[in-house]
Amino acid sequence: MKLFKAWIEILYPRHCPVCHDIAVPRGQKICTSCKEKLKPITGPRCYKCSKPLESREQEYCTDCQKPHHFDQGIGIFTYGSVLKESLFRLKYGNRQEYGIFYGQFAAQYSRKQIEIWNPQVIIPIPLHKKKLAKRGYNQAELIASALGKELGIKTDTTVLKRKIYTKPQKDLSNRERKKNLEHAFETRGDLPWKRILLVDDIYTTGATIDEAAKTLKKAGAEKVWFLTIGIGADT
Repeated sequence: MKLFKAWIEILYPRHCPVCHDIAVPRGQKICTSCKEKLKPITGPRCYKCSKPLESREQEYCTDCQKPHHFDQGIGIFTYGSVLKESLFRLKYGNRQEYGIFYGQFAAQYSRKQIEIWNPQVIIPIPLHKKKLAKRGYNQAELIASALGKELGIKTDTTVLKRKIYTKPQKDLSNRERKKNLEHAFETRGDLPWKRILLVDDIYTTGATIDEAAKTLKKAGAEKVWFLTIGIGADT
């Protein structure tokens, strides 16, 4: 098995999620010199969605002044230029190893919080079948699978489905994002869990996570939390 892994590394070397070259030293998931460019969020955060805040006196960000269907969430990194490029390559450049890297990193960073939540299952935000066929993989599923493996939590990709092919969220206003996602998800079969952790790559306004949480709660979930790799700043 070790010999097989060594050959795989030679044939398909890992690329660094920051500089996108083969990681140095070879075999690492990220270059030693690149680690400082990808730092997790510290300091005051929104109690609900975990967006970074300017003041410790604040409890909630602007978006969380209104109700959400999810209960609470955590983002790992601020969605800045380095992470934006990295997640773009994960989604559209077939850099699937980035998903594994971010899932494993997220497990280390958020382990205590997830233990407090105590979810029974991890569910990645699904892609529509047309988009999945075009891309070949779901980046949220890669992250969720690595996260679940590290934490010993089951990952399910069968219950929550995206039934509507929606427009890209990045091109829409906040109101349009919410409208775009109305009734976009459905559950199939029985929902055997009450406590669910949703996983996605990016959280901006929360429209996608919120609609997915709404769908799961209608199907019988009692608590729905989320984890994303990138999260936008408070606006």
